[in-house]
Amino acid sequence: MKKEYRIGLMGIVALVALFFGINFLKGKALFNTSKGYYIRFANAKGLAKSSTVYADGYEVGIVSDIIYDYRHPGNVLVEISVDPRLVLCHGTMARLDAGIMGGCTMNISPAVITDKVYHPGDTIPGDDSAGLMGKAEEMMPRLGEMVTKVDSLITSLNRLASDPRFPAIIGNVAQITEDLTQATGHLNSIVGHDLPALTKTYNKVGENVLTITENFKTLDLQPTLDSVNNTISNVNSMVAQMRSPKGTIGALINDRSLYNTMNTTVGSMDSLMRDIKAHPKRYVHFSVFGRKDK
Repeated sequence: MKKEYRIGLMGIVALVALFFGINFLKGKALFNTSKGYYIRFANAKGLAKSSTVYADGYEVGIVSDIIYDYRHPGNVLVEISVDPRLVLCHGTMARLDAGIMGGCTMNISPAVITDKVYHPGDTIPGDDSAGLMGKAEEMMPRLGEMVTKVDSLITSLNRLASDPRFPAIIGNVAQITEDLTQATGHLNSIVGHDLPALTKTYNKVGENVLTITENFKTLDLQPTLDSVNNTISNVNSMVAQMRSPKGTIGALINDRSLYNTMNTTVGSMDSLMRDIKAHPKRYVHFSVFGRKDK
């Protein structure tokens, strides 16, 4: 009988060891009481059971189970067992981060402790946004395009460097740079020396203009304006007298008979001059030795 007892006892110990061993392999705590929560994700991203659960990068538990929600396709429930001292309040988010060498880890970002606390068995919302590796995967196509462009640029630079005209181009660029340096020096000289002198001259001219303006302000122009007005009035009076038929000039201008008389006189004088030119002896007697009476 003792042999049978021993066999039975060994069988019970083996079953207990098998039970605890299976739970240990599943990642369940054997001697510590833990709290279990559910987290809902749209994609498990290759998360495995017994994976470590982190809270702000610190290990706080393990993944107990992963359940696909067949009633609501597109949702995965991840059961986690965490340290009972961890308090998860409303606003807590859980995120899945893909590893560099494959696999996936869960990181919980606990919210500030408030009265609204998640209890064991509650479902915590998961954050399905891409983590660091997800963003790196999204950047890979763009990185490939960038590498292609960089390779093309390097090829172009190599082709340019192997061009026999490249040294001459570099020499021209150096000469242009030197010329620009000299031009900059001349410009600095103008700005430092000539420009202040020109500015001083312009300021002096401006001061002179202001002085002339002030002098004009102090001049009494009213007597001059009165004199000009008086002169204009006299001129107007003289013109009026010249136009008046009572005056001498007015009579000469306005009297038609006087005009006709002067016109007749001029005509007579013209006839006389013509006759003198035609018969000068009638009007002039000239002799070198004098006239002899016969």
